[in-house]
Amino acid sequence: MNMYRFSSLLVSAALLLPAISANAQEKGKPEDTEVWEPVPAVVTPGAGTAAPSDAIVLFDGKNLDQWESEKGGAAPWTLSNGAMTVAPKKGGIKTKAAFEDFQLHIEWRTPSVVKGESQGRGNSGIFLQSNYELQVLDNYNNKTYSNGQAGSLYKQAIPLVNACKKPGEWQAYDVIWTAPRFNEDGSLKTPARITVLHNGILVQNNTELLGKTLYIGKPFYEKHGALPLMLQDHGDLVSYRNIWVRKL
Repeated sequence: MNMYRFSSLLVSAALLLPAISANAQEKGKPEDTEVWEPVPAVVTPGAGTAAPSDAIVLFDGKNLDQWESEKGGAAPWTLSNGAMTVAPKKGGIKTKAAFEDFQLHIEWRTPSVVKGESQGRGNSGIFLQSNYELQVLDNYNNKTYSNGQAGSLYKQAIPLVNACKKPGEWQAYDVIWTAPRFNEDGSLKTPARITVLHNGILVQNNTELLGKTLYIGKPFYEKHGALPLMLQDHGDLVSYRNIWVRKL
């Protein structure tokens, strides 16, 4: 067989392949690739940023019934105008319920009266599973170390952008949290992962955490299961409202 004839055969075969493939596809049925079960549960969305029908409402501005002091006992923060505010030097608060994988919506506000700079200005924190801090900080025209600004996983992951509003304005985090998993011997099986939208803007995209939050030293993991959500008292009058969570 000469090269010209061989090349012609290759071209002919290539031209026939789409027709053969289409013919094979025509012999199947659309129903062959339809999946009818399981049927997703129906969830009614909330209006605006209100909780959807399957969410656990952790704070709706009416009371602190879902919270307690991180030291034990009643939550010591103040309640006013549908928001709860840090009571400086009285300690952080935590949910009475424990969580593993979840979707979280939480709104926060730093003081309208600006005091301090860097980490000393409108500082608080959201500790996911009591160990992993999503930083809350007034970073509107306030420079600090990048892995410690609002939207960061404190001292681990720098946010993709700075999406802060002005001091005194309400801001929101929407979080998808995948908890770490551990082997029976306590070793890490799979690390924690987090996606965060700050005021509707993506700042953490399926970020893998290196371990629990530490102020000094490198993060590391310690075996745990479901744990409460904690809000930090860093001495500033940071407020929170409209907090709800969906277990995943």
